[in-house]
Amino acid sequence: MTHTIYFGDNLPILQSLPDESVDLIYIDPPFNTGKTQGRTQIQTVRDETNGDRVGFGGRSYRTVELANRAYRDRFDDFLGFLEPRLIEARRLLAPHGSLYFHIDYREVHYCKILLDEIFGRDAFLNEIIWAYDYGGRTKKKWPPKHDNILYYAKDPENYTFNVDEIERIPYMAPGLVGEEKAARGKLPTDTWWHTIVPTNGKEKTGYPTQKPLGILRRIVQASSRPGDLVMDFFAGSGTLGAACLELNRRFLLIDNNPQAIQVMRQRFTGVSDINWIGLPAED
Repeated sequence: MTHTIYFGDNLPILQSLPDESVDLIYIDPPFNTGKTQGRTQIQTVRDETNGDRVGFGGRSYRTVELANRAYRDRFDDFLGFLEPRLIEARRLLAPHGSLYFHIDYREVHYCKILLDEIFGRDAFLNEIIWAYDYGGRTKKKWPPKHDNILYYAKDPENYTFNVDEIERIPYMAPGLVGEEKAARGKLPTDTWWHTIVPTNGKEKTGYPTQKPLGILRRIVQASSRPGDLVMDFFAGSGTLGAACLELNRRFLLIDNNPQAIQVMRQRFTGVSDINWIGLPAED
């Protein structure tokens, strides 16, 4: 099973790929926040002289910065940037294929109108709300603590949805449903409660916009089959590829950020069947 990772502008790469060749597309494009998105990766070391934090037993530790990754998240014409890429996405999807488009509250309403124009309003299946509870809370409005994932099928009468493969979740009141149902769990709805990637968790890569493996795993389980080709053309840290490796799917990832390629090189160390195309020179 061969996987592919491209370094480069995703539009000409998408235009070079054959029609109806991809079974599932998930994308997490820049959210157009107007800010610089950044993430500093740190490590703490024992230092009784110059420590800047106190740990277990009153021991002193010093913070060491390992890496700092950032990119500008601003487009003067965000929808104009997305439109040709989404047109290509629809062309590339197999007749049974689906698109999951991950965005947030700032742009989701405009993006849905654009997606309705490209895919057709009848192709819209769900708006999935990924809700989390982490980070600071503004006191000027209701704190925004969710992302939006728009789910479209190329053909709303014929698309892959493996309901029996979806990971079930616990009942909130298991005593009300009986032992059998409680043991089996229930299907998730269109609201997914899932933590962000923990700051000090094993899953953390240091990439600014890394999404949790659990979210991508659920999407891949539901909307593709073993051996299918799954694509992310804003690949970032490569989480979709990690989910595909777990679930026996082929992946095709594209990103034009050298830091993303560096993170994916580290993340997929030891995976021999990846075809790397157009890589920047290593430092």
